[in-house]
This record gives sequence, structure tokens and C-alpha cells, in this order.
Amino acid sequence: MRIHLLDDSQPEQVARWEAFVMACPQATFFHRAGWQRIIREVFRHRTYFLYAEAGGEILGVLPLGQVKSRLFGHALTGLPFAVYGGVATLNNEAANALEAEAQRLAQTLGVQHLELRNVQRRHEDWPLQDLYVTFRKPILPTEEANMLAIPRKQRAMVRKGIKNGLSAEIDSNAQRFFALYADNVHRHGTPAMSRRYFQALMDTFGADCEVLTVCAPDGRPVSSVMSFYFRDEVLPYYAGDDEAARDLAANDFKYWELMRRACGRGLQVFDYGRSKQGTGSYAFKKNWGFEPTPLHYEYQLYQREAIPQNNPSNAKYKLLIATWRRMPLALANWLGPHIVRHLG
Repeated sequence: MRIHLLDDSQPEQVARWEAFVMACPQATFFHRAGWQRIIREVFRHRTYFLYAEAGGEILGVLPLGQVKSRLFGHALTGLPFAVYGGVATLNNEAANALEAEAQRLAQTLGVQHLELRNVQRRHEDWPLQDLYVTFRKPILPTEEANMLAIPRKQRAMVRKGIKNGLSAEIDSNAQRFFALYADNVHRHGTPAMSRRYFQALMDTFGADCEVLTVCAPDGRPVSSVMSFYFRDEVLPYYAGDDEAARDLAANDFKYWELMRRACGRGLQVFDYGRSKQGTGSYAFKKNWGFEPTPLHYEYQLYQREAIPQNNPSNAKYKLLIATWRRMPLALANWLGPHIVRHLG
């Protein structure tokens, strides 16, 4: 068993990595090789995409990114800006070898902590962040069955959106999506990713990264979602809504339209993604009939005594959030990417 670093300038290495990820049951969209270039070129962080090999065969992968910030700390994370991560392997020997190399690398780099964003728990003795859950549900074979599977109150909101004459379109770029997303996160008092990042996702992953935009009857965009496709799954990952979206039921219509189209494509799983417990997005997904599954973010702490809490739920960020909401949108969009790149 040997551990190597992925060199994404070598097409043959990338092809082998991608083939493994597509075949490995533990792998997710966030294990794909394209994230290395995005984290390195868009966010300007060092990356360490590790793979375990024996007998000329890849047996496991562990993509890592190093995020170093005076404000939020110094971490080695698998994977920054992703909801899922950790090792994806064919056997426990490869998993252990990759994690051992990650710990060695973390100590060599002098990080404060190593974070592996596992779906399943691997180490009972590692500190655990239990703040997040994920919501996943099978996509039923027919459009009607999926509609009827939505609880009655939420189904009424979907029908309201249909009655309001909303329509959905697939966009060829991130322009309309970004305008809605940036305005939305600004209203919530959090910094936005850059438009360059979203366009890089579309350019890197092609048809596996799609923007669906909902328009009012007059053609005005009111809601948009960027989704990732991986094997037989769809994962709506980033979203944004106009203030008019609530009265039009555009948010509910948007996710229904995404589910309806996924059903038509024969996909099997709708992954509603990560939410923090006790938040509005958590309640919204529960109202759609999805049940939460805990995520197991495991840590090794080297130069800190507790797991970092770099999220809006942390009380120490309340003043910053309130200030951000009052900031002019143009200034927030310029400043936001400089802050969020350090959050990981």
C-alpha cells in the first residue's frame, strides 16, 4: 500500500481518480478531482488530494485542503466548501493508511486541527461535531407518486406556485443565479461566494453542475438553484430567492420542478443537502417529508482545545451578521469572497 498525491496536470491520473470515485460506493460528488483546481485557483488554498494504491490499483481517495486564516484558524479539511468528505475506500486498510497520512501531513503543516467531514462515524475516540444533518430520500418512479409523497401542506404550496404561472428554465451560465443568491445571503447577514466560483463550478463539472431558474409570469427571475449530479443522485447545493418568491411560492415550485425533472431522467435519490439543526432550512426540509440523518464531522485537535464553531449559529458573530445586513449589496459582494474563502 502506497499513498500518492494527485497531479491534476496529468490527464491519466485524473481519469483513474475519477473512475475510482464513480465506482466506489463511499464516494460522493465532493470526492471528484475537479475540486482540486477550484480550491487551488478560486480560493487560493493548497490542496493535498491523496490516493492509496496497491498492485497498480487505486483502493481509496482522500481529498484535503489547507485553509489558513488569522480570523478563523488554520485547518486541514476533507473537504473545504463541501458537506461530505473523509475517506472513500474499498477496504479498511486503505482507509487507515490515508487517515494516517492525513494526520502526518497535518502535523507537518502545523495546522490547529484536522477535520474529516464523514457521512458515517469512523472513530469513536475522535472529537465529533454534531451540529449538521443531511436529508436524503428516494425519488419515486412517477411524477404523480412524488407529488403525493410531499406532505399535504407543502404540496399545497407547490400547487400554488404552479397556479401562479411560474416557469423554470435551465441557464447556460451563473449570472441570474448569482444575482438572486447574493441578494438572498445578504438579507441573512452572511458573506457571499464570488460569481467566479459559481462559474468555475459550471465550467469544471459541465452537465453535472446545473442551474435551474424560476421566473414569474412576466419573465422576472425570482428563484434559482445550482445542483450537482452524481451517479443516480441530484443534490441542490446553492440557492437564492427574490423577496417576491415567498408570496409566489417560488421556492417550493423550484424544488418540485427539480425533483420532477430528476424523476424524468430516471434518477433515484434526491439529496436535499446539509442543514444545521434548529434552523429554518432544517424545518423546511422536514416539511417536505425528509428525515434528517446526522453527519459525523470528526476532528484531530493539535493546537486547540475545542472544535471550532465558525458558523452563523455562534453567538459571537451576531453583531457581524447585523452589520452585514446593513452593508450596501455592492460592497458586500466585493468584500464577501475575501471573507468566505477563509471559512472553508
